[in-house]
Amino acid sequence: MAADVDNGFPVDSSPLSGKDGSLDRGTTTPGGEPLAHDSSKRSWKTGAVSTLFMLIIVPLFAFSYKYYQDAQLLKRHEVAVKALGTEGLFVFSSLDTDHDLYLSPEEFKPIVEKLTGITPPSDFEEEVTHDPNGETLTLEAHMKPLHLDTMTKSKDGFLGVTHSSLSGLRAWQSPSVPSMSFSASQFRAFLPPKNKMAVGDTWWVIPSELNIFSGYLPNNRYHPPAPRGKEVLINSLLSMFHPRPFIKSRFAPQGTVACVRAVSDFYVDVVFRIHAEFQLNEAPDFPFWFTPGQFTGNIVLSWDSSHVRHFSLYVPNDRTLNVDMEWLYGASESSNMEVDIGYLPQMELQASSPSTPSFIQDEEGNIIDSRGGGSGPVQFVFEDILWTSEISREDTARRLEVTFYPFKKVQYLPFTEAFERAQAEGKLVHSILLWGALDDQSC
Repeated sequence: MAADVDNGFPVDSSPLSGKDGSLDRGTTTPGGEPLAHDSSKRSWKTGAVSTLFMLIIVPLFAFSYKYYQDAQLLKRHEVAVKALGTEGLFVFSSLDTDHDLYLSPEEFKPIVEKLTGITPPSDFEEEVTHDPNGETLTLEAHMKPLHLDTMTKSKDGFLGVTHSSLSGLRAWQSPSVPSMSFSASQFRAFLPPKNKMAVGDTWWVIPSELNIFSGYLPNNRYHPPAPRGKEVLINSLLSMFHPRPFIKSRFAPQGTVACVRAVSDFYVDVVFRIHAEFQLNEAPDFPFWFTPGQFTGNIVLSWDSSHVRHFSLYVPNDRTLNVDMEWLYGASESSNMEVDIGYLPQMELQASSPSTPSFIQDEEGNIIDSRGGGSGPVQFVFEDILWTSEISREDTARRLEVTFYPFKKVQYLPFTEAFERAQAEGKLVHSILLWGALDDQSC
């Protein structure tokens, strides 16, 4: 029997050993009995150990990484407070939109605009090319004028109230355009972007441009700037009420936010909220600003925006006061301004029916019916929509609120309810006394 030496130990090269001198467990025992493989048991044990490793190590790593990130952020926060002070950090935070305690060039842009006085052109989406053969939607405007008796300064001679200062308000008794037709494709402005298509997602249709440096927009204006991009649709909608809507209000909140309420294979239900205002006076009368607390509404449209099933927009009227009004005593920005508040019972847009095609073709492409033919309107039957995922309208409204007002992430409760909740949850009560509302102007 020959033997090799490996590290000073004899290695048997008999049939029990492999070609390389290792033990071959797949042959026989010295007694001639087969030697059983144990690979399945070893494989199961290895898999169990690997799984246990993943279940313990991966969460531990994730927790450690999160702890490290939080510690770094806290450290940067302490450095920032030491370098800037609390007031300086507040200014810094107003620009730090992603709250990482670093200012990107995009976040730093308001400072550049403030110091240089040069505002770079905004990036707007290209306006949609309308299909003349596509579906159209007819909207009807309804309005009841402001109740002047809900104002405290509606009578001529009261403080600085003159007949000319309220002339635009008194003359505004009905919608500027009672009915208007739109192309269904125009409403694609309300479609969610590709990264905001899940139920509950919110996004800015028209982003706010106000910050601590820009402050607010001037008061001594009569005519709004020309709308661009998605502003065009919002401007057209609000122009049905009055010919001079300002899509971007002078003060915060500003802009338009939307939220996905429900989705199906072919449709999406989008709830939106608009903060805009109207200029009611014309020269030589001094400017008069009419600012509803908010416009809210919803639209149900197909994912390709070829069909609009439902559309509504209105000023909420469930509170005793829902409009803020401000007017100047002079033409300059430094002129004195009077302020009042009032109640608007109705201001809304409603779709008379779902969008419909301009004409119908047969299988050979011949027009078999069309609008305006004098034989009566075309009758259409619309299928019921089966939503695959949805949330309540109340939940949607709260998500819009939080987007406009981040402080509303903390739930504010009425005085009596707060103590009941605090007792149930074992928490303290933080009481805040305000003269007015923190969120909407009078709404």
